[in-house]
Amino acid sequence: MFPRPIEQAPTATRWLYRVAVPVALFLWLLPLLGVAVTSVRPASDLAQGNYFGMPSSIAFSNYREVFANSPMASYMLNSFKVTIPTVIGALALSCMTGFALAIYNFRSNLLVFFMFVAGNFVPFQILMVPVRDLTLSLDMYNTWYGLALFHIAFQTGFCTLFMRNFIKALPFELIEAARVEGVSEVRIFWHVVLPLMRPAIAALSVLIFTFIWNDFFWATVLSNSPESQPITAGLSSLNGQWIAQWHLVSAGSILAALPPVAMFFLMQRHFIAGLTLGAVK
Repeated sequence: MFPRPIEQAPTATRWLYRVAVPVALFLWLLPLLGVAVTSVRPASDLAQGNYFGMPSSIAFSNYREVFANSPMASYMLNSFKVTIPTVIGALALSCMTGFALAIYNFRSNLLVFFMFVAGNFVPFQILMVPVRDLTLSLDMYNTWYGLALFHIAFQTGFCTLFMRNFIKALPFELIEAARVEGVSEVRIFWHVVLPLMRPAIAALSVLIFTFIWNDFFWATVLSNSPESQPITAGLSSLNGQWIAQWHLVSAGSILAALPPVAMFFLMQRHFIAGLTLGAVK
C-alpha cells in the first residue's frame, strides 16, 4: 500500500534515484541561480546581449543602486506593515474560531466551518472588482492598512481550517479535566489549549508570512503609489520607461526574497514540528 524505502529498492533503482535527485534539484534551482547571477551582472553586459553567459565583472553596486534610484526601503517597510499585522490578525482570529469549532458541538457547527473553508475554493480573481470598490467606498484604497485588513479577512478561512483540525486532534480529556476543576472557558483556551498550539502557530505563521509577503496580485490591485505599495508591486518600478533594467529587478528580487527565507530558517524547527505533529501515533 505504501511505497518502500529507497534503501530496499533494487540497485538500478537506487542509482537512478541518486542521479535523478541532483538533476531535478539543479533544474529547480536554475532560474534562481539565473536571477542571482543577473543581480551582479553589469548593465553593459545586458546591453551587449550577454544574458546567460558569465558576467564580465561582478557589480555589487546594483544592490546599492536599487536603494539609490528607487524607494526600495519604503517598499520593504510597506511589506512589513502589511505582512506582520496580517499574520498576527489571522492567527489571533483563527485560534479563537478554530477553538470554538473544534470544542463546541453547536447546531450550525459544520455549516459555519463550511463557510470558512468555502472561501478558499473561490477564485480570488473574481473578487477583484468588488474588493476594489469596497476599499474605495471605505476610503481604504491605496493604503497599507486596507491591504492588511483584506489579507486578514481572506487568510482567516485557511487558518481556521488548519487550527480547527489541529485542536480537534488534541486530547479532549485535558479540557474535561479543566472543566471539572471549575476553570472558565476563557482560561481553558488561554492556559490549556493555546500553549499546546505553539507548533501549529509557528508553522502557520511561516506559511502566512510567505503567502502575504510574496503576494503580487492584490498588491497591484489595491495600491498604486510608492507610499503604500509592497515590495512585490514596487519591483516593477525598477524598469525604466524605455529600458528594461533587469539587473536592478534581479537585485531587488533577491532583496525581496531574504525576509521569507530568514523567517523560515529562524522558525524551521517549529515549522517542521507543527507540520508533522500528529502524523504518527
